[in-house]
Amino acid sequence: MAEKTAFGEKTACDPTTPVSASSGDTIINIPPPGEKGAQKAGAGLQQKVPSFSSWSFSPFRRGHQIQETVVRQLEDCPQGYPRLAAFLSSDQNFTLYRGFSYLHSRVLLHLQEEVSSLERELDKLDNEDDYDGNHDRLKNLELDRITANAEGEDRPRHVIVGEIKNKLLEYDEVLIKAREMASFQRPADRDYRSVRTWLYNTRPIVDEEEGFIRCKEDIVTLRHGRECAGFDGLVESILKRLDSKVTRFLFCTRELRQKTQDQHIYYFSPSRVDTLVGLIITLVIFILLILPVVAMYRLTSLGDGNVHSTFQAIGVLIVFTLLFSGAMAALTKARRHELFAASAAYCAVLVVFISNFSGNTP
Repeated sequence: MAEKTAFGEKTACDPTTPVSASSGDTIINIPPPGEKGAQKAGAGLQQKVPSFSSWSFSPFRRGHQIQETVVRQLEDCPQGYPRLAAFLSSDQNFTLYRGFSYLHSRVLLHLQEEVSSLERELDKLDNEDDYDGNHDRLKNLELDRITANAEGEDRPRHVIVGEIKNKLLEYDEVLIKAREMASFQRPADRDYRSVRTWLYNTRPIVDEEEGFIRCKEDIVTLRHGRECAGFDGLVESILKRLDSKVTRFLFCTRELRQKTQDQHIYYFSPSRVDTLVGLIITLVIFILLILPVVAMYRLTSLGDGNVHSTFQAIGVLIVFTLLFSGAMAALTKARRHELFAASAAYCAVLVVFISNFSGNTP
């Protein structure tokens, strides 16, 4: 008896009985036992290979397997580098490592001097051939190679150029890697303090090897900067101070809660924090758009369009434009030209409101 398996379900099939295929299934003709060559017409087994459309899923039977996740808990890792690695990888905010900028500079300086030395040697050889009148050697590489071999030169030109090529490739590789390392961002102060405090309290490794965390100016983070990273940190700090079961339920996923049993370690879901930050920024923008309009309308309508009420409306415009610029700078990482453009557009909208209210005042 042959067996057909699909998603772990086995059904018995008679090797001599063809299996009919429904729509969407693929037919595979399998020769009967003992027939190795070309199969006879009408003989063999037609085994049905179910297509995706014919597969059925049973949520009641496989629901537990679908929802089951594996989480590495800090307390389950042995004390030492295993636990330190588990902690640093448990959250993107904790991925802090040394960039070794000083050593990159030292290696680059050494390679730079080696390339410069080869460059001086090549220039010296070129100048000697030019001074001695060996212009053909400078114009013909093959002649230069033959002449160098015939005269038995220790350091012919093609050897020097080959060494320069190899050294430049090595130098360029280190230079590009150093530039990539320099583009890594520095960690936020709160993230650095969190990692250093955890290292101080738990002592997972010996003090001598723990010294990397003390090189604060050389620490880089693997986490990409977000648009509202500074404001996100403030929101997470507030959530930490408001620690409660409700807060952990709303901003921590089940997997994050399973990472540790330590009540002093807080893991917040980045997507949920981003959602909260987005709601706060939307509320701030809404307030900064509505309040000045209401204030200017009250001033222009109650002031009967006189000069004093107009100047008061202009004062409201200036104050709220400054507030808008400050909110943009604090809540986002907008560049200078973006901040200027947004503030100018906001101010223009308020000016339009002032002119409309002033024109409609009897």
